[in-house]
Amino acid sequence: MIDINESVMQFLLAFVVVGPLLGAVAALLPAPPGLKGKSPGQAVLRHGVTVTGAILVAAIVLALGFDHDQPSKMQATTDISWIPALDVRIHLGIDGISLPLLVLTALLTFLCALYSYFKPPAGPSPKAFVALVLLLESGTLATFAVLDLLLFFLAFEMVLIPMYFLIARWGGEGRTRAAWKFILFTLLGSVVMLLGLLLIGIKAGTFDMVALATDNGRSLTTSVQVIAVLAIGIGLAVKTPMWPLHSWLPDAHTAAPTVGSVLLAGVLLKMGTYGFVRILLPIAPDGFRTFAPYLAAFAVVGIIYGSLACLALAKQGAKGDLKRLIAYSSVGHMGFVLLGIATMTPTGVNGALFANIAHGLITGLLFFLVGALKDRTGSTDLDTLAEETGAALYGKAPRLGGLLAFGAVASLGLPGLAGFWGEMLALFGAFNPAADLSRPAFLTFMAIGAFGTLLTAAYMLIVVRRVCMGAVRQDMPKLADVHGYEFAAWTPLVALTVVAGLWPRVLLGLTDPAVQQLLAGGTR
Repeated sequence: MIDINESVMQFLLAFVVVGPLLGAVAALLPAPPGLKGKSPGQAVLRHGVTVTGAILVAAIVLALGFDHDQPSKMQATTDISWIPALDVRIHLGIDGISLPLLVLTALLTFLCALYSYFKPPAGPSPKAFVALVLLLESGTLATFAVLDLLLFFLAFEMVLIPMYFLIARWGGEGRTRAAWKFILFTLLGSVVMLLGLLLIGIKAGTFDMVALATDNGRSLTTSVQVIAVLAIGIGLAVKTPMWPLHSWLPDAHTAAPTVGSVLLAGVLLKMGTYGFVRILLPIAPDGFRTFAPYLAAFAVVGIIYGSLACLALAKQGAKGDLKRLIAYSSVGHMGFVLLGIATMTPTGVNGALFANIAHGLITGLLFFLVGALKDRTGSTDLDTLAEETGAALYGKAPRLGGLLAFGAVASLGLPGLAGFWGEMLALFGAFNPAADLSRPAFLTFMAIGAFGTLLTAAYMLIVVRRVCMGAVRQDMPKLADVHGYEFAAWTPLVALTVVAGLWPRVLLGLTDPAVQQLLAGGTR
């Protein structure tokens, strides 16, 4: 780690949050300043790579300058009065919980911009596409960096419009319906969430998340906490998404362009679970405790439901869409995240945060791979893919087949890869939940969740068998293997999946002290 002055850290965090927003404005100018290309479209795509690359570098420097000896302490903080009448402040800061999500967002957005430069999106103006991606990045990064409830809500909502247009204008078949479903579900959930946030701010006399977490619910009655957790939890559960509020997700993923699917799965879904950890657990612990068993129950139903839906899609002759299958797998994987949070234990919450990062890396890679298969075969239908490849992707495009198999085994939680630790820790947390939660109930949830891991292995291995394994037929057309720009976009995700799997302490060393303090009563 490197020693960086606090004022420099403050500037870096502010730049990470505001930089993409300024880049989005610049992308809409007649020509992005200082950048040229063979065409205006190429120039603006290069602008997107440059801006997201600068944000990634700033995020990495921020991580290197972070005091890893005090990960529970808010660092790089900025606190400026914005709306004095409401005591709303521009309050930014990062700790061991938010830093990994900040870096993950910057990385995935850069990889998406790089991929789009070499594989431009089919559709209208590249200017609008780049501006929307940068606006999406700014809103997501702000969500993980702001420490004021109303600012959190604004950042949380900021991502909806760009994602709506990415689906509606650059998506595939059924994109209009999927985009409307996405925006309606998330907006309705957000309206309810805003009421809960206002209730907390008015009753506690402040919207400052650090002060509220330090207070640990002492200034809020139990009834206020219960109402607030219910209202805020609904909004967060829609974004997560939690069963049965998940139905917008498969349609959105199926219709979205490759880049949209990567960002939706890898980044946007994390905003909901982050809100559970950052807001509800420390600010309204008594209210959260009331709903924890129900949250865990919905989580394990989601695990089984998502897995069974994937199994149904993976079956021979089921007209299963691979993109839709991976979308349903996210319902199951995020179920483990919610189960870990519901245990209200350091083990479970650490597992949830680890699973968040692992899911972003692995599912981001899988959506990139499915996009590549669609580019080569024109379809994501499993029957069509099996027919186009002769069910022999290993033989026709060995690197592409190998990466698909890697993503599949990482997703099913193979020990030694990132997907294993989060799910295991979430189940361990359910084995011994917080003292005032029903242990028999959580043991039941643990057993159901463990069964879900077997179902995950089943459908992922079926996908690998159907698409990758088989004898190469000479009458089948050639299939291009992985291109150079695809290697550049995918290699970091593969490497980080391995590193996080082999050295989980890299992540857990950041999150655990922050989680311990958060559950004990706030953050400094």
